[in-house]
Amino acid sequence: MSSTAILAIDEGTTGTRAAWVTADGIVHDLEYRRLAVSTPRFGVVEQDAGEILEKTFEVCRAAAARAAAAGVRIAAVALATQRATAVLWDTATGRALAPAMVWQDCRHADELAALGPEWDRALMAEVGRPTGVRSPYLWAAHKVREDPGVAQAHRAGRLGFGTIETWLLWNLAVERTYAATATNVTSAGGYVLAEHAYHRDWIAALGFPLELLPELRQDADFLGHTDPAKIGVSAPILAAMGDQHAGAVGLGCLEQGQAMCVHGTGSFVDLITGTEPPVRSVLRPGTLTVTGWRRKQETVYAVETFTATSGSALDWVCNTLGWFDSAQSISKLAASTTTSNGIVFVPALAGIRTPMVESRVKASLTGFSMSSTRAEVAYAVLEGIAQSVADSAEANAEVAGLDVTHIVVGGGLSSSDPLIQMQADLTGIAMRRLPDSGVASLRGAAFMAGADGLLWNSLAEAASTLGVAEVFEPRVADDCRRSRRAAWKARIAAELELVESGGAPPQSANDPVHKQLSEG
Repeated sequence: MSSTAILAIDEGTTGTRAAWVTADGIVHDLEYRRLAVSTPRFGVVEQDAGEILEKTFEVCRAAAARAAAAGVRIAAVALATQRATAVLWDTATGRALAPAMVWQDCRHADELAALGPEWDRALMAEVGRPTGVRSPYLWAAHKVREDPGVAQAHRAGRLGFGTIETWLLWNLAVERTYAATATNVTSAGGYVLAEHAYHRDWIAALGFPLELLPELRQDADFLGHTDPAKIGVSAPILAAMGDQHAGAVGLGCLEQGQAMCVHGTGSFVDLITGTEPPVRSVLRPGTLTVTGWRRKQETVYAVETFTATSGSALDWVCNTLGWFDSAQSISKLAASTTTSNGIVFVPALAGIRTPMVESRVKASLTGFSMSSTRAEVAYAVLEGIAQSVADSAEANAEVAGLDVTHIVVGGGLSSSDPLIQMQADLTGIAMRRLPDSGVASLRGAAFMAGADGLLWNSLAEAASTLGVAEVFEPRVADDCRRSRRAAWKARIAAELELVESGGAPPQSANDPVHKQLSEG
């Protein structure tokens, strides 16, 4: 075993993890702590920023202690974080001043939609995304105006603002690093892709105080030294990036045409497009042009489409409804049948993004009959996620103008054989699952931190440590695939029509849309 490693942190929405990664690409001694997510009313999704911080410290201390016990030296620290979740804090006390706004939040969707006619075309061309349904900058502007504690800290010149990597860097580094990295700022919706700069006009138009903007940095960069009193080790922080981007790097998706699908709280599909932004970004507002990663003053771009609630939808089905014991039990039951028998699940607990962005569409589970079984419900739940992944892959290929060579899967749900096979069947694209794909974001953050000679000499050399992939080839005929996809699109079109009309979704298992979805 190598005596040198990188301590990698993956601060996600529903949990935070840390482990140490060695030059052979192996992720060791994973530590995990679950995080609470609050939805006090429709459209509002929040977390306790203090809990995020303390549990991140906990997993770091535990992983660092286990590395020390194994005689391993931590040479650097790397961060992967949930993106576009925003924090406001008092820089004098270090305390968060309000619940963090989670990236699934859409409380200001109507206000942003009203700005769309004026701003969308310019933003799609420069920022890679429209006004959208949530903005950390708009949220913070409201807090500065409306929250007395936030307003007082702002007047006193002690207000801090940032997405999760900024919050963690400020707390982890002895230098109190106040910085934001390219992949995270991309997701916040105020970043000019081709210039590595803030879109200051747009951010100012939202009412955000520009003096609060953190310094822009690369994803691979020197970002300070960790405080050993907080995490048990002193080491340089050499990378901080969005978790999905870290996942792509950790799955070896480094070349144009390669795609990854990472299942976490949501399901994200990213297609690498190369060092030039795609020119067709205005085709689909729900498909975003993003910074894949930035290092050595060069940006690699990607297009991304996602389903905001897939893993969290399974949590909802299991924990809130109590229908299944766990996601693993859903997968096991789904494997025992070959059809949903007309049951359809739309995993839209926070709206949809394809074929259009519509936050008012809600999740639905329909098509039951007297003969419906729990196994068929389980199958339908996974099929709904797989259909959403197929929507994302199709949108990405259209916007990028590229054929997808293959899709590498990662994240917790990638361990589900039925789900990954459904994805292959519905996309017509082979799915590749690497060993330990569930820790891809940890590995990718470590690759980003260590690929300049610390552990590896390049990202390609780091990715060469990945093992042999298990391949899931499509098993259904093309006509069956087209039929199932057409039925799904009809289902989504019906949901969109219902949003406009205020009606109710069809409930009958004899509905023709339901019948088509269960065939093949």
